[in-house]
Amino acid sequence: MRPYARFLLVWLLVPSPTAYAIPGNHFWGFWAHKFINRMAVYRLPPELSPFFKAHIAFISENAVNPDRRRYAVVGEAERHFIDLDAYPGDTLPETWPEAVNRYGEEALRKHGIAPWYLQKHLYLLTEAFREKKTDRIIRLATDLGHYVADIHVPLHTTRNYNGQLSGQDGVHAFWESRLPEKYANEYEFWVGPVTYLPNTTETLWATVRHTHAACDSVLLFERKIYTTLPEGRRYAYEMRNQVLVKLQSAEFTDAYHKMLDGQVERQMRSAIRLIGDFWYTCWVNAGQPVLDTVADSPDPEPTPSMPADTLPHTRPDVDR
Repeated sequence: MRPYARFLLVWLLVPSPTAYAIPGNHFWGFWAHKFINRMAVYRLPPELSPFFKAHIAFISENAVNPDRRRYAVVGEAERHFIDLDAYPGDTLPETWPEAVNRYGEEALRKHGIAPWYLQKHLYLLTEAFREKKTDRIIRLATDLGHYVADIHVPLHTTRNYNGQLSGQDGVHAFWESRLPEKYANEYEFWVGPVTYLPNTTETLWATVRHTHAACDSVLLFERKIYTTLPEGRRYAYEMRNQVLVKLQSAEFTDAYHKMLDGQVERQMRSAIRLIGDFWYTCWVNAGQPVLDTVADSPDPEPTPSMPADTLPHTRPDVDR
């Protein structure tokens, strides 16, 4: 198929970002996780895509389950982040046993275990593919998409995760919610077909380090614009879920997005790319099994007793 025809076909089949927009200002936490998982499905090859497309509604709608669990399940929160700046230099071991031997499990869990947990998660997904357990494949693949998206958020890789250490409280939501909410319709989300990854551990750590390298610009640029704007032009009030809330002004938001020069879009595209690549790699490593495309999707997980649309932007403290 010619490149233009392929692009046109994808454009016709893949919904626009606005088709999955939700009310509220939790864009990365809800809309983006759902949309990223959905887009990753469209990257899969013909041998695998029918199975995932048969369950695409579950994979998309349940992409936020890990966020719901992290406020109700002990040990969940630490899977969503890693404070790379809590460790000296570039000496952090890439395997869990080596890391535990050097720093101790308690210290590691305090500062997040995202890349180590993802290594285990990839193994579990590979085994589920090997055993052809539909429910387990879909649940693990769905959760994998969430965790991979999280390691693409720069402020998930630092102790200063909400600017609380630099007097920039709220910058987390500004970057991962306010910006994509306003500009996602301008982003290009098609990233091409999947690629097999021969070394998933190496890829995971390269991704986390690349994401962490963006922390300085996330914080520095926000600070620079904040200090140059007059106080009366920094914030505005908008109605959200019938509540009047204070948000960064359009002028502040536009300037920040422009200075970041496409960073949010790049991170979302990278997440879509890596999720598809990981699903495909696990399937190949499992022997490329033929999967049942008519099996029912798993039942939804019970929702913890908290409003699903009011999850905080900042992660909870973990033994802090």
